[in-house]
Amino acid sequence: MRIDAHQHYWKISREDYGWITPDIPTLYRDFLEEDLIEHLKKSGIDKTIVVQAAPTIEETEFILSLSNHSESIVGVVGWIDIDHPSYKEQLEIFRRHPKFVGIRIMIQDMSNEKVILSGKFLEAFSYFEEIDLPVDLLVTSSQLPTVCELLKRVKIRGVIDHIAKPEIEKRKLEPWKTQMAEIASYQNIYCKLSGMVTEANHDNWITKDMIPYVHHIVEVFGIHRIMYGSDWPVCLLAASYDLVYRSLNDALPQDVTKVDKELIFGQNTIDFYKLNI
Repeated sequence: MRIDAHQHYWKISREDYGWITPDIPTLYRDFLEEDLIEHLKKSGIDKTIVVQAAPTIEETEFILSLSNHSESIVGVVGWIDIDHPSYKEQLEIFRRHPKFVGIRIMIQDMSNEKVILSGKFLEAFSYFEEIDLPVDLLVTSSQLPTVCELLKRVKIRGVIDHIAKPEIEKRKLEPWKTQMAEIASYQNIYCKLSGMVTEANHDNWITKDMIPYVHHIVEVFGIHRIMYGSDWPVCLLAASYDLVYRSLNDALPQDVTKVDKELIFGQNTIDFYKLNI
């Protein structure tokens, strides 16, 4: 089973997506399963994890509704409002859906990421730890010190999205490299090999630009805690689905075996999200 662990669907008319504006014409249109399915087939991908792209309960309900009629969507990563007193109740409603597999915390969009170290968030993370809920962490490389501090305090089943968005365009490795090694020391944390092309120069990147970052993630997380994600359709800002898939394959270390690739492109996602397939 080959799985894309990170992609999105959206309908602009829903008005959930404040970050997608007419100024970004590549993304300012609907993207649904019929737009992706042929690319999945071409790349030999059987299933996908659809991840929330807006911080609303309604958008999570929308993508869950899409999954009801989809053979390719194997799981949905949604959003809950930790600030709301009833977030546990909302989470329990989502957890009743057979394709709901976890939540994403959009640290990237927080004006002060240190709020995740506050009592309210630590209490929520402790609850997620207690129920063994998979949690995606959307962060930028500049926010990694706070994530490192968080992981000293809680033991969530977590995954770092988009390898924490290092400054690939500037070819900057430190302090991202050291901080990701620290994060990888926590055996309950995984990492998605996703979202890299959009951190490179959109118009002038090559696979070679990704190699130092991909190799480091493979080295520190190991083969069993990394997973492929396309970040489609956001990736279209810099590359087609097919090119993202080929680029990651080409950027992996040469000693990665066929069996290793079965883990990266499928089994690790099944294990992390506890998929029943």
